[in-house]
Amino acid sequence: MRAMTHTPPGTPEVPADEPDLSVRHRIVARLRNYLIAGVLVTAPIGLTVYLAWSFIHWMDEKVMVLIPAYYHPETYLPFSIPGLGLLIVIAGLILIGALTANLLGRTFIHMYERVLHRMPVIRGIYTTLKQVFETVFNNQSEAFREVVMIEYPRRGLWALGFLTGPTVGEVQNLTQEKVLNIFLPTTPNPTSGFLLFVPQEDVIVLNMTVEEGIKMVMSGGIVTPPDPRPKTEQMVPKVSAKTHQDLDILREKQNALPRR
Repeated sequence: MRAMTHTPPGTPEVPADEPDLSVRHRIVARLRNYLIAGVLVTAPIGLTVYLAWSFIHWMDEKVMVLIPAYYHPETYLPFSIPGLGLLIVIAGLILIGALTANLLGRTFIHMYERVLHRMPVIRGIYTTLKQVFETVFNNQSEAFREVVMIEYPRRGLWALGFLTGPTVGEVQNLTQEKVLNIFLPTTPNPTSGFLLFVPQEDVIVLNMTVEEGIKMVMSGGIVTPPDPRPKTEQMVPKVSAKTHQDLDILREKQNALPRR
């Protein structure tokens, strides 16, 4: 005989055979979290390996076709050697660098630069590219010295930039304030951007390294380095766009007043 249970009035009846939806939702949410974690772990590794392998394969295709077939190791081996073209390019660059370090190599470079400087269009392209590569690859130079923050493109909006050095020459001579050369990169490609001449008092130097700043620009702000300052300093703001806006408004009002 089935036992009778007393149900209080007004209580909705729930079928005993209905599955527990909360347990199902927890399982689905946990599986989704596992899937996202797996993607976050494997995607950077997989893309890195894929890009590296694609670059090596592209280099092999471009270099190995220039080598006669009887010099190919694949001609005598039953398998191919990946990365051989890249190794040949690296060895060739080392050889060229060694040759240009002596007197004969420097003489040859000087002669061919004299020829390039006689060409109107090629001269400008070559000089610009040479300066860029010397700045980037020279160990003694500091292409990006510090990471800075400036208000751009207007008051109240902040942008991340890189200090390349103090402004000299005609630009500084024409400017009353002391200005700095600020390279404002674009996201996600930090190799392109704008050159700004910003007054020194409007430039805020950050504690993050140049590498951390480049990662932040390339990730669009997703990869944000931690603040290395003490907690007491982190709680005290040092700049305010509202202050600069009030000063600009005050200056505009003073300039608008009629002069006696």
